[in-house]
Amino acid sequence: MEALVIIDMQKGFFKNILRKRNNLQAENNILRILENFRKENKEIIHIQHLSTDERGILFSNEDRKFLKGFEPLSDEIVFQKHVNSAFIGTNLENYLRDKSIDKLIIVGMTLPHCVSTTVRMASNLGFKVILIEDATITFEIADYFSDKLLSADEIHKYHISALNEEFCEILSAKNFLNL
Repeated sequence: MEALVIIDMQKGFFKNILRKRNNLQAENNILRILENFRKENKEIIHIQHLSTDERGILFSNEDRKFLKGFEPLSDEIVFQKHVNSAFIGTNLENYLRDKSIDKLIIVGMTLPHCVSTTVRMASNLGFKVILIEDATITFEIADYFSDKLLSADEIHKYHISALNEEFCEILSAKNFLNL
């Protein structure tokens, strides 16, 4: 059985200044996939990051709220986490195993942080993972070795390439939805 895992679609990422991003169509792609799962009555799991750092972009109650359109329905479960992996400090793994869910469709943000960490851990725990690459969001990051910024697209390509085939199958939203 499969489940859609939507990671950290929260207001704090858009309210706070995080530099340029990629995949400007990501929200629409996630909503299309979410709509498809709801229409087919498939399992939907929301992950919500609750920062414990006062300076964190997901620390205040307002910043922790889900973006408009991404609010969980009453029959959809939410796992709250305090670290990058949706499996650490939550009952996500037990929930999936209890429901005989062995395939995860993962979307959300941000790719180089919580999405990548969750994909890697899910794979290491034995779940089949499909990552929808254009239903993820990456922001520019300062290069550790210089004063330059690494572009969101460069970071995205690196993470997708590193995850592909070793930790997950990579698909576009269009290919996943068979459009």
